Amino acid sequence: MELLFSSFKFKNLTLKNRIVMPALASFLIEDDGSVTEKTIEHYRRRAAGGPAMVIIEACSVSPDGIVSRHQARIDDDRYIEGLAKIADVIKEEGAIPGVQIHHGGRQISPRVIGQNPLAPSNLPCPTIKSEVRPMSIQDIKDMVKKFGDGAERAVQAGFKLIEIHGAHGYLINQFLSRFSNIREDAYGGDIEGRTRFAREIVEEVRKRVGPDFPISFKISAQEFVKDGLTVEESIEILKILQGAGIDIVQVSAGNDATPEWICQPMFMEKACLSDSAMKIKQALSIPVMTVGRINHPLLAEELLKKGVADLICMGRGLLADPEMPRKAMEGRLEDIRVCIACNTCMESIFRKGRIECLVNPALGREKEMEIYPAQEPKDIMVVGGGPGGLNVAWILAIRGHKVTLYEKGPQLGGQLLIGSASSFKKELLNLIEFHKNQIKKAKVECHLNFEVTLDFIKEKRPDVVILATGSVPIVPDIDGIDSPIVVNISDIFKSENLEPKKTVVIGGGPTGCEVALHLAESGSQVNIIEKMKRLGNTMETMTRKVMLQKLKENNVSIYTQTEVKKITNDGVWIIINNDEERFLEAQRVTYAVGNRAYNPLYDQIRELGIPVYQIGDCIEPRSAKAAIFESAIIGRSL
Repeated sequence: MELLFSSFKFKNLTLKNRIVMPALASFLIEDDGSVTEKTIEHYRRRAAGGPAMVIIEACSVSPDGIVSRHQARIDDDRYIEGLAKIADVIKEEGAIPGVQIHHGGRQISPRVIGQNPLAPSNLPCPTIKSEVRPMSIQDIKDMVKKFGDGAERAVQAGFKLIEIHGAHGYLINQFLSRFSNIREDAYGGDIEGRTRFAREIVEEVRKRVGPDFPISFKISAQEFVKDGLTVEESIEILKILQGAGIDIVQVSAGNDATPEWICQPMFMEKACLSDSAMKIKQALSIPVMTVGRINHPLLAEELLKKGVADLICMGRGLLADPEMPRKAMEGRLEDIRVCIACNTCMESIFRKGRIECLVNPALGREKEMEIYPAQEPKDIMVVGGGPGGLNVAWILAIRGHKVTLYEKGPQLGGQLLIGSASSFKKELLNLIEFHKNQIKKAKVECHLNFEVTLDFIKEKRPDVVILATGSVPIVPDIDGIDSPIVVNISDIFKSENLEPKKTVVIGGGPTGCEVALHLAESGSQVNIIEKMKRLGNTMETMTRKVMLQKLKENNVSIYTQTEVKKITNDGVWIIINNDEERFLEAQRVTYAVGNRAYNPLYDQIRELGIPVYQIGDCIEPRSAKAAIFESAIIGRSL
């Protein structure tokens, strides 16, 4: 990885390698916009892992520009002290601190700011749909000044690069795009007019920070909507902004109507925005940063060799494993906890107001999740080799415990093995491999094809037993469920050569949708039957959107508010909306209607007087994230 770890110079900066952590919302911020110890530690860990530059999350330049009360802010001098602490720890750990300045524009809920949000035109955000307040010329001048004020505060706080957020459908992007700007004055119309607001902001920032201070501009080179930005338009915009004073550009994509292009789920190709970055790099004379599902150092090196960009932004990858750059530099690729693009990080921000990660339970909890040596080494038995069992086993082992793991199946990985079978979820294999490598390095004794019994536990008398026995599928109570055409989902995913057949999938949750798409991509004609009004209700928003698009592209028929009355040897009788009865011909039927906890040993072990813990689905069927988090807590506490 010679190129990835080569230095790079632009303006007055010398980067020690080509890895940049781009601005990603952590929302580890207090309601009043102040920085916390968790915020500081979050960025310290990322900087310590070895990237050349860390650009901290979007800081709002105005009180009416915040998308959340937990957003970072730079609209008042009182925020300088906290931001300076972040800049200081980034520098102390050997990285260059950058900061992104931002205004949300129409992509803000009135509930957050207590008023209708600002916008270029009287066009509401397509998802929030609230009324907006079109900006007057005076509003525009005031906002330009606020970006300048924010830039001055950034310099005072000690940041060495300022990035102007002109992407993702926020205020500056709204002015740039005909999708959101239908003004007929000097700030609308042609590219020159739509770029004027951004140009004036760049010029104001340049005036405030001086001629030698590096300025970056982040753009959504493509918005993937009618009248949205294209790469060709973005090139013309960036040429204007280059003339106004930007020194480097970060090439992203998407807006609030196309969020899947902002934070791409695992269904989308890796480095899916690299073509845009390359076209822009070829057209401009300033450096380019590329972003978008670049989750591994080898992929980053490949992009640099192709000349896609000068710098590689690895955001979610550094959330999943803050030490990724150092591990890659040391040749420890097998120790990298690779981001699987599950978008748990984004989902947790929207649903919980703080960032979390499926593969890295310590994200946002860095200090409280430190791993320390055990005070009293114990003999610990772990039952179950799924993600929870694997994670707890190696954590306990590196802390000094003697750990033995038993898995009744022939392979480690549990439900992740089934989940990773489809072409669009192969990323899960990375997670399995990571844990298997850690198990090996920690010298955990593993036994496969071994079902633990109560008598065996009595014989071994371990100091502690940890049960991670998972769950089993619920068999729906349907007439004909024992028909020969009914097949288990696990058998479908395990099959190497799926015969194309007319198939009915009972259950339209995440697993039902995944098996339906897997079958459709293998050539089967597929129908999904779901009781609820919507498919994939519990899916992460962006993942669900892409999933539904792919089901449509693969001609999967969807029946919602529908129940299965009976399965025969040649199809399925269904009832639609408690009214219409219909027969669907089928050669194969499978079901995904949920799981139930599988844990036959817990109460019996407690009666033996042996301390016993449960993690994951054996308590209650949930997600791999829950299993890994619980195992991380238990692994650190014993």
